Amino acid sequence: MAIHSPYTSNMRKLKRTLSLFALLLTAAVPCFSQSAPSPQQQVQEHTRKAQEYLRENRPDLAVPEFKAIVALEPSNADARGNLGVLLFFQGAYTDAIPQLRAALKMQPSLAKIQALLGMAEKRSGDLHAATGDLEKAFPKLKEQKIRIDAGMELIDIYSKTGEMDKAAATVSVLRELDPANVETLYTAYRLYSDLADEARLSLIVVAPNSARTHQMMAHELARQGNTAEAIANYREALKLEPNLPGLHFELAEMLNTSSTPDAPQQAELEYRAALAVDPFDEKSECRLGDLAAAKGDTAGSLEHYQRALKLQPADPEANIGLAKALMAMNQPEKALPLLENAVKLDPTSAVAHFRLSTIYRQMGRAEDAKREIAQYQKYKEMKEKLREVYRQMRLEPDKKVHEDEDARQQ
Repeated sequence: MAIHSPYTSNMRKLKRTLSLFALLLTAAVPCFSQSAPSPQQQVQEHTRKAQEYLRENRPDLAVPEFKAIVALEPSNADARGNLGVLLFFQGAYTDAIPQLRAALKMQPSLAKIQALLGMAEKRSGDLHAATGDLEKAFPKLKEQKIRIDAGMELIDIYSKTGEMDKAAATVSVLRELDPANVETLYTAYRLYSDLADEARLSLIVVAPNSARTHQMMAHELARQGNTAEAIANYREALKLEPNLPGLHFELAEMLNTSSTPDAPQQAELEYRAALAVDPFDEKSECRLGDLAAAKGDTAGSLEHYQRALKLQPADPEANIGLAKALMAMNQPEKALPLLENAVKLDPTSAVAHFRLSTIYRQMGRAEDAKREIAQYQKYKEMKEKLREVYRQMRLEPDKKVHEDEDARQQ
């Protein structure tokens, strides 16, 4: 049996204490030997984490990392720009503005940053600052989406401030940039409608009994399908100004939609009157060609179409009309290049495709004829759908307008 003396017990306690102290010293040595990370190393680590979060589509976690970078390096333009962009897309526009503004000050060439800054300013209620930044950024933007977004914001600002001319110029740029953009097209429709309403009201106030006011009223009545009153207003306008350019032609076009027995004869007189006022009125020459062809006067229609084509070689209608006259005179080889040119000028012309298919078939070019008849069917159906839409919107007088147009061109 072992005997434990007080001495032995105290020695054991001392050894345990010394061993524990030795362990603590051993663990503490690395801490004293390592220095704290430098600011640059911290920036690199925050940057690494931010990029990782962005790759994982976690912008909410990337924001604190960019904030930490900005705190360490206030002059870091990339961090400020990224932070501003993330805050912007989170809807924190007020917080995004100072970051975007600082990034832009350090790198003035950042057009996208300036565009987002303008949008943030607009959505924060500072229209003056927003206008300046968006106007500077808009022409420099290369990416289609951001340019359209910036343009739409500008249009909204211009509309609110009554600068309709600037709004119209901007929407024209957007339509050219993306002709099939639904939002842009709708904005253009609303803008042009507002401009038309404003101009119509101004015209009535400034000159209520003028020829131009009656002409404007005739346009509106025609859109509503009120042919008789539209014709009456055109005639009233001609009483006031018989030589007003374009007026005789518009009256003639309206007469073409009329169902009165003498409407074709009256229309012909008005087309000739239009040419007396303006000998370069190519459209009136085309219409006289149509009327001559309808009466069986092939030689007369040929002369009118030739004059029309000479006045405006790039008009598909003049090319088609002259080709039609030449086909009636059994000269398909002369008609062919005219129809091919018409299709180039207006690929959606169902009439041009139909007549071209006829000539190809006569020449034994079966595949070409098949292709053109398919194009004819495609655009004919499309045209019919558009007619139905216009009918529902009551923007066209009636079915007879389209029937007369088809008869003129077929």
